[in-house]
Amino acid sequence: MQKASYEVLRPSPGHSFLLTSFGELAFTAPYHFHPEYELTLITEGRGTRYIGSHMADFQAGDLVLAGPHLPHCWKLASAVHPAGAIVIQFAGDFLGKEFFSTSELAPIHRLLQNSRYGIQFRTAGSSLPEKIQGLTGEENDFRRLMGLLDLLQDLALWKNILLLDTRDITTTLDPADRERIHPIFVYLVENFRGPVSLDKAASIAGMTTHAFCRYFKKITRKTFMETVIQYRLDQATRLLIETNRPISAVCFDAGFGDISHFYKMFRAKMNISPLHYRKKFMHATA
Repeated sequence: MQKASYEVLRPSPGHSFLLTSFGELAFTAPYHFHPEYELTLITEGRGTRYIGSHMADFQAGDLVLAGPHLPHCWKLASAVHPAGAIVIQFAGDFLGKEFFSTSELAPIHRLLQNSRYGIQFRTAGSSLPEKIQGLTGEENDFRRLMGLLDLLQDLALWKNILLLDTRDITTTLDPADRERIHPIFVYLVENFRGPVSLDKAASIAGMTTHAFCRYFKKITRKTFMETVIQYRLDQATRLLIETNRPISAVCFDAGFGDISHFYKMFRAKMNISPLHYRKKFMHATA
């Protein structure tokens, strides 16, 4: 487990933003955050994406803009190879404090404001991925910068989008609360498939168990164990859809230690049993 989730980004000398192509290394980063905006294009691979409190599958072509201080990470499915991503990171004032406040850039300004939730751009059949890949091969710094602005304008006008973490739990917190709660989500993301300890989470936050329970619910509007169960149920639904594994295997792979408890929690959320959920999905997509 990572003890700290804050990442420090430094553009190379003479450059105002970071543009990096990664291999599998991009997917080893822990659940982390930073004050810069981050646009991530998955070029190869598949797995699970975590944006704030939102969890979903990703595959090649996945394109997401995460705003400042919004925790995020991409975790590969087991045995996936090869994998790759292109990541663009920039500070809000990388072109001047008031640059994006001008009327000509109003659409980009709105885009950056909405990025606090995390934005997924559904780009099937579009040229956006190719445009991003083209930036990596541009050696002229001026054209690369103009290419980024052109790309941001395209994203600002893109209609087929999905706001991910609409609960917006962490980005509005003050720095002290953010520093305290983010390592808890690091612990959850890294460990929810196995044993998760309330006492351990409280110790990470530097609080007594009772104080931590009150604090966590105040911040997230859910209890700690409700959040753990939500992560596990989200994982279970994906396994039911994407694999043919037995229900018992799905139960344990998602982090539930007892099949009857898994059935009870799944039915409470989905109003259907795990087996019938799988059958219903297969019938709908046949």
